[in-house]
Amino acid sequence: MNIHQYYPVDIVNGPGTRCTLFVAGCEHQCVGCYNKSTWRLNSGCPFTVQQEEQLIADLNDTRIPRRGLSLSGGDPLHPANVADVLRLVKRVRRECVGKDIWLWTGYLLGELSQEQQRVVEQINVLVDGKFEQELRDPALLWRGSSNQVIHYLR
Repeated sequence: MNIHQYYPVDIVNGPGTRCTLFVAGCEHQCVGCYNKSTWRLNSGCPFTVQQEEQLIADLNDTRIPRRGLSLSGGDPLHPANVADVLRLVKRVRRECVGKDIWLWTGYLLGELSQEQQRVVEQINVLVDGKFEQELRDPALLWRGSSNQVIHYLR
């Protein structure tokens, strides 16, 4: 899996202070997307073991109480990302007690493959749906357009 950005301290992508990881690869390529540079799977750089270790350490660092992990992109549920994302969210579940996991995807909850569903079973909140420029609403919290739905899962 390739990533574009990792923010160890983020207050924009979900509630509270969070760690946020932007992955590469998106099949949806929504008109008006603010993150077009993440569309290609081979863009960005590989997510290394060292970066994963740092993410886990950051989530567990009590000097900056973080509420959880946010996964965005690109699309964390892109078929090429699913195995790595699943491994990561399972590790966060296991090693970062009390942290929630939010994930943004252009896929719809009811249309996910079995592999994508396995990831969703591990997270707390899924924000689904493609960004629709004609439904763009800057007043929405944690969504870009009004068709996108916040699913509270756990």
